[in-house]
Amino acid sequence: MESSSAVGSSGFEVQEDVEFDSHGAAYEFYKEYAKSVGFGTAKLSSRRSRASREFIDAKFSCIRYGNKQQSDDAVNPRPSPKIGCKASMHVKRRQDGKWYIHSFVKEHNHELLPSQAHFFRSHMSDSPRKNDAKVRRRKILSSVAKPYGVYQLSSPIDNFLRNQHDRGRSLTLEGGDAQLLLELFVHMQLENPKFFYAVDFNEEHRLRNVFWVDAKGIEDYAYFNDVVLLDTAYFSNKYKLPLVLFIGANQHIQPILYGCALIADDTVFTFAWLMQTWCLAMGGLHPQVLLTDESNSMKTAVANVFPDTRHFISLFSILEKIPRQLQYLGPWHETFLAKFLKCVHKSWSEELFEKRWLKLVERFNLRDDLWMQSIYESRKLWVPTFIRDVSFSALSAASRCEGLNSFFDKYVLVDTSLKDLVAQFKLILEDRNEEEAKANFDAWHEAPEPKSPSPFEKQMSLVYTHEIFKKFQVEVLGAAACHLKKEQEDESSITYVVKDFENNEDFKVEWNEQKLEINCSCRSFQYRGYLCRHAIVVLQMSGVFTIPFKYILQRWTNAATSRHPISEKLDEVQAKVRRYNDLCRRAIILGEEGSLSLGSYTMALGAINEAMKQCVSANNSTENDLRTGAVATNLQDINQGSIATGDGGPPSSVVMPASKNSKRAHSGKERESVVSNVNKKGKVPTEQGASNVGSHGDFHQMVRCTYPLMLF
Repeated sequence: MESSSAVGSSGFEVQEDVEFDSHGAAYEFYKEYAKSVGFGTAKLSSRRSRASREFIDAKFSCIRYGNKQQSDDAVNPRPSPKIGCKASMHVKRRQDGKWYIHSFVKEHNHELLPSQAHFFRSHMSDSPRKNDAKVRRRKILSSVAKPYGVYQLSSPIDNFLRNQHDRGRSLTLEGGDAQLLLELFVHMQLENPKFFYAVDFNEEHRLRNVFWVDAKGIEDYAYFNDVVLLDTAYFSNKYKLPLVLFIGANQHIQPILYGCALIADDTVFTFAWLMQTWCLAMGGLHPQVLLTDESNSMKTAVANVFPDTRHFISLFSILEKIPRQLQYLGPWHETFLAKFLKCVHKSWSEELFEKRWLKLVERFNLRDDLWMQSIYESRKLWVPTFIRDVSFSALSAASRCEGLNSFFDKYVLVDTSLKDLVAQFKLILEDRNEEEAKANFDAWHEAPEPKSPSPFEKQMSLVYTHEIFKKFQVEVLGAAACHLKKEQEDESSITYVVKDFENNEDFKVEWNEQKLEINCSCRSFQYRGYLCRHAIVVLQMSGVFTIPFKYILQRWTNAATSRHPISEKLDEVQAKVRRYNDLCRRAIILGEEGSLSLGSYTMALGAINEAMKQCVSANNSTENDLRTGAVATNLQDINQGSIATGDGGPPSSVVMPASKNSKRAHSGKERESVVSNVNKKGKVPTEQGASNVGSHGDFHQMVRCTYPLMLF
């Protein structure tokens, strides 16, 4: 999977005094040496004795030995790997029948590929065990699997891999594209060594697949690895650029770019390589949920690479294929689509879906349609009624324009070239970072405005981020336009039908009071990650006036990037958020004052460093006390102790005098806030990123590949 720009360090040395029983044994020896070093071999020449007709001389070489020769009238000539390499081994036969090395040339004039040696045709005829794809991949990854916890394929996909090796597919690039891409990678890595990239070559050493991800994408993944979308729309829709994206969502419902790739085809081999490489970049951490396009190759690759990840199919990928897959419906297309959407979105139970699906295929005579059969067999991966205990965090939308993955559409058009993408790639990252920074800034400076006396709104006002709270607020207000009616009740749960007058629709809500579980047929929680108005009105009428903790996703809260998981005591979360926001506001004012002169800057920096040391010491002390107390006391005592010491004695106050040369006019209140003492300990959360991912010393050199001459 990886390529190395260095000669393989296998320890295999050719000793010139070695002897062989035959020239065939000599060639096998040279093949083993070539495979360990990283080049393909060929039998260059051989000579027989005129008297005995036995072989007495043979010469073996690197497949790049000699110069390319081609006649002017050649039709469809085969590509030649020859570039004038001199590496070779010449053997001769003695009178006693033994063969010896007459001459040996070790030096090559090209890069060697020890980790991709199995791609060379001369090494594909080894024993099945040696050529086994699963064994090869385990051997390749063994050097990095132990220190970095990298996964390996859990079930064989050997046949798919072998079939792809011989096809020689490669990326269709314009002149100079590969060099531009390489220059982008080098530049990005100079700016941040954690930038990660990997390349995949075919047997002819042409670029087949390439993947890259910036350092921030790797760091963000450490916090938001619950749901990842693998978007292949640009490739599937035949864009000029065969671009594939790994997309996530941050706490502000903004897209995160977890990686980009250019792929040559949509085979199992390609997707397996892509997923493995991406997982290596992310430190071996598998996503909890992976959303992909509807594809048999994709399903096979995911099952083998991410066996423990929950795989689902993006609803949009199903809907967008209907016009293409069922184009023969012609004038009945609109009617079919309406019935199809009703079957998918309005089926409150699995039984109702099955009934409507059967009626649908019968009415439009689709029982024998292979695509309809395929998506029916995969129904548990994309039909909402089968998806209950998972949330897609706004990454699965009914249309592309509603999805977070559409943010790339303004940069990538049907005719966008690789040159265009490279030219604006940094701009894309800067735009995303700027939007996130603005959202964080707004969260520090703006308090959400309550619009009702609802206890649900009050509960979540300082827990959810601004963007999520605004959307949740709409649901709280919308509950006033809902009327519920009890439909049935059993020992464990109650089922209500909720009439939504604003949308003029009916929804079914199931409520289990003992388990505090609620499920609405609109699937708001599954697709957006927060409860809907229909669930809220049921909770309210059932005498429950707080959102059950299991329906508050940390990823949507102000504590999304905290190193500690949120507890069920949301008042503690709210208190922490208040302290955090207060410190952020003070830090901004301090930054304005401290940057006005070198003296004030030095003073501010020293105070910050000292305060940081004291905060870390105080936090560590508190954690150690809790840890020690856990051994000697019961849970109730621990909770009481933490409440008593959680806001313990204040650290030394940091007092920053205002600069006399300040040109900024602050109100007396603002200045007072700068110099006032902090009476309670303000906990500074030190975020924990994926600090060693993507550039792990030798590992990074192993994955990184620089072949400017071989990319064209």
